Amino acid sequence: MRQRSTLLSSLVMASLGTPVSACRFSTRISLRWLPESAQETTDTIVMSVGEWYLDLRMEKSTGKIDWAIAGQRLIESQEPLRVSFTHELDSHDAFESADCGTFVTLPNGDDLETGSMPRPDIPGEPMTEYEEVWRELPFRAGPEGAKEGISWVLESDDGELSEGEVALNKVFLGRIWGTYLALQQTQVHKRHKGTNGKWTVSKSGSDVSARREEWSSEWKDRYVVGANGATLPSISRGFEGEGIGSWRVPGEKVKIAGRQYIVRAFEEISYSMPSRL
Repeated sequence: MRQRSTLLSSLVMASLGTPVSACRFSTRISLRWLPESAQETTDTIVMSVGEWYLDLRMEKSTGKIDWAIAGQRLIESQEPLRVSFTHELDSHDAFESADCGTFVTLPNGDDLETGSMPRPDIPGEPMTEYEEVWRELPFRAGPEGAKEGISWVLESDDGELSEGEVALNKVFLGRIWGTYLALQQTQVHKRHKGTNGKWTVSKSGSDVSARREEWSSEWKDRYVVGANGATLPSISRGFEGEGIGSWRVPGEKVKIAGRQYIVRAFEEISYSMPSRL
């Protein structure tokens, strides 16, 4: 997650005529379940474009998914910095759990996130206080070059839910410059009308399939995991119309491999051009 010191430096960059990105690209340095000691057993990246994010945590020892999440990243307060995360896709099937962290900047510039959440490695998944240390990463150069790139988040368009139970394949696709993520989960949504007359939706989800690709003179697989990992859209094949027209407008719809997606966020930025902010 991006720390406040970086936000301040972004304001300075803007004053100097350098574009300011609304994207965040970070990795986790450590996780500590209190009162235990901190450790890091995963290869984790989180990419956020505007208010939307994808988060993939891979176990280093097994190459399996530790946790995969996607949804909205919503700032609740600035002092202290508190951020809540919705789980539209969640490999832990914890859609209803509150996910809100408080962030402070450490002396070395990393972010310390504190909060409480269900602990999945203990039976019953009790709510447990935690500390996570995050480090912002530079954007990996993509096919556009080292000084410019595009970033976006797409969510599968699942249509209007009818009353009752519906099974669907929820997909999130995201890119920040030369890093690409695709996450897919089979979910069951139950839509019903409460006694107050309002419609509510509850959902459950099964295992997640994932694809992570990185640019290095061409798009290359970093991880392809899960039952449907190999059939998830690969950016190496190219996406027709990427970055043009409807791709640039949140709320508009685009097609990839015959499936319709909703554009949740888009950014194009060039550090070789003066800022127009």
